This record gives sequence, C-alpha cells and structure tokens, in this order.
Amino acid sequence: MTSIVFMGTPDFSAPVLRMLREEGYDVLAVVTQPDRPVGRKKILTPPPVKEAALELGLPVLQPEKLKGSPELEKIISLKPDLVVTAAYGQILPKDLLDAPVLGCLNVHASLLPEYRGGAPIHQAVIDGRTETGVTIMYMAEKLDAGDIISQVRVPIGGNEDTGELFGKLSEAGTALLKETLPAVIAGTNDRIPQDHSKATFAGNITREQEKIDWNRPAAAIHNQIRGLRPWPGAFTEYEGKTMKVWRSEPAAGREGAAPGEVISIKGGAVTVQGGDGAAIRITELQPSGKKRMDAAGFLNGAGASMAEGDLFG
Repeated sequence: MTSIVFMGTPDFSAPVLRMLREEGYDVLAVVTQPDRPVGRKKILTPPPVKEAALELGLPVLQPEKLKGSPELEKIISLKPDLVVTAAYGQILPKDLLDAPVLGCLNVHASLLPEYRGGAPIHQAVIDGRTETGVTIMYMAEKLDAGDIISQVRVPIGGNEDTGELFGKLSEAGTALLKETLPAVIAGTNDRIPQDHSKATFAGNITREQEKIDWNRPAAAIHNQIRGLRPWPGAFTEYEGKTMKVWRSEPAAGREGAAPGEVISIKGGAVTVQGGDGAAIRITELQPSGKKRMDAAGFLNGAGASMAEGDLFG
C-alpha cells in the first residue's frame, strides 16, 4: 500500500484528502496551517483540512513555519512514498522535496505555466478568462515550476465567481489526481517540462487589487467584483467611507457621465458608470460597519439619500 503525507489547508483541499482515504492509500499524516482567528469576534477556527483529517481519524501537524520545524523532521521520519499537496500555503523545503521515493506532487488550480502562485483562481476570474483548469505536477524548489504530469481544462462562466470556481476546480482536481496516481506509483506517468518563457504569475491578493478604479472598463470592474467574491471582496469609497461591492452585472452607460458616477438608482440596483462608457449595476453591497445587503435594502435604508450624480471612489 502506497504511503502518503498530505498537505493542504482550505476547502479546495479537503475533497482531495477524502479521496485518498477512499481509494485506500495509507495517509500517514496531514499537514495544514495553524488554526486562525476568524470573523469580527476573532474566534480561533481550524482550517477545513484539519476538520476533515480529524473526521477521518488522521494525525494532524500544524507548523507555523515548516522549514526548520520539529514537524518537518517528523514528516521526513515517517518515510512516506509520496507527498501530495493541494493549496497548502507554504513552500516545501528541499529536504522534504528530496525525501519521498516517488516525489512530491501538487494539485495546482491553473493550466501551468499560466498563473503560478497563491491566487490562480482569483486571477483567472479577475482577468475575465473563459477557461482555466487543474495541473498535477512534480514539485520543485522554484514556485510552481516543476514538471507537468497531467492537466484538465475547466470552463469559467461569464458571471461565475471565485467561490463557485473553487468548487468546480476542487472537484476536477480531485478526479484528476485519482486518475493520475496509479501511473505515478507504477512509474509510467508523463513528465513534461514547463515552458518557463510562457509563465505568468498570480500572487496572493493585495489590498490595492481590491480597490475599484472606476476609470477602468466596466467589464473589467465586473470581473474584479466577481473575482474577489466571496473573499476578500472589492471595495470603493462613497461619501468618504469604504463600501464593499459584492455583486454586479454589466449595464449600459450614459453618454457624458463621469467614471464612478451614479447614473441610476432604479430597479433595486445602483448603476455606476465605468471608464469606457459602459456601466455596472450593483445589486449587493456592504456599507462601512454594516452587514452585506442587497442594493434595494440599502436604497430604502442607509442609502436613502443617494442620488443620481453622486460619485463613487
């Protein structure tokens, strides 16, 4: 029976772990990020992979930093045949990369060499892509630069958000790994070097990427909003306060309106001009210090004073 150490953290990773157990692999340990404070009340919350591991009765390791940690020594001492990672969140030290006899595999949510880095799903949606995918790859010292074993393509819907795409890619990645592992274990798998000249990068989302620039085309703003939903959320400013914009749809603009100008507050939505003459209808938002709400509720309450001609940003 092939022995595996699994490393992953978010919801994307948990189905991969469950599949490994269902397929009868010997999962020696599960490595995940430490519990973190979540929400306004900062409640210490375990990552989804830890919850799945405990349900499966598997030992869990949670090093704050893997390199140089006792947990790293523990993983190597287990002598797994294979290490499998899926959105773990830390770079693996060379000592670990070299330890398993079958190597270290990663389930990466893009069609490498596109979108190397920590936020490939967000970035694909933000960029307005109509297709992405999952790559099973050998891990290397350089970020997401290892040889490709297998890939699967996944379409992106025009109004699909990052959360929805996470679910689709998790399902596709789990199925692809299940299909790929027997060949890896038998030593009959493909091993295709990446064309590094075609590499693009999708680093972790920054605060600057969350801020809406109303001078950009309306379609790009719409893609930004859905690309940052359900986390961390796009934001703008209105009357000197931060306002998150959670849901939008493309709309016709108004000739002569300025970028960021409110051109309509009808139909239970706030329609705002973009920088290219088109607009977006905001249908869900979150004023500073308040909960998420639909735009109709906002206009009937805290936003009752909003008027056409007001400016966002």
